Amino acid sequence: MADTPLDRRGFFSQGLSRLLGEVVDAVSDKVSPNRYIRPPGAIAEAAFLAACTRCKACGAVCPALAIRMLPTSHGIAAGTPALEVDDRACIMCADMPCVTACPTGALLAPQRGWAEVRMAVIGIDDRRCLAYQGIECGVCARVCPVGDAAITIDDKGRPVIGAACTGCGKCVTACVTTPSAMNARPTRN
Repeated sequence: MADTPLDRRGFFSQGLSRLLGEVVDAVSDKVSPNRYIRPPGAIAEAAFLAACTRCKACGAVCPALAIRMLPTSHGIAAGTPALEVDDRACIMCADMPCVTACPTGALLAPQRGWAEVRMAVIGIDDRRCLAYQGIECGVCARVCPVGDAAITIDDKGRPVIGAACTGCGKCVTACVTTPSAMNARPTRN
């Protein structure tokens, strides 16, 4: 009989844990939609929001000053790091100091380094892009730190985003049109 309370407690504990896990999975997109471009190595958004202590360590070590903390108007995401690549691009530091500085694991170094990083999805506004108007440009491809695997110029002189694009934003900030013909949106993770 002495085992009964422990078994009952264990049963309810496991059931509650399972239920909470299902609730987090079911509402994570509603509670924390992927509206932000996170620094490299960011874990899934719901887990990121829980793990990030808002210590600002990642932003303090960013040599490009590309990591900014979200203001209080961003609700549950307030104080967390984000990139605004239309203003300042990530320079893709070889050693990822922002990841190393993170004390909680909200940012984790990918096994294969930058080859696994997808901070944002880059798009091209063909109404603004000079190449789509028949004007030779190619600035976006020339500034890309990844190279041809991330962005190439097709046989008509137009940029094409490749699978290896990290979403660093260099092409967005380097674009010669105002506003930029290149745009970035958060990835879904």
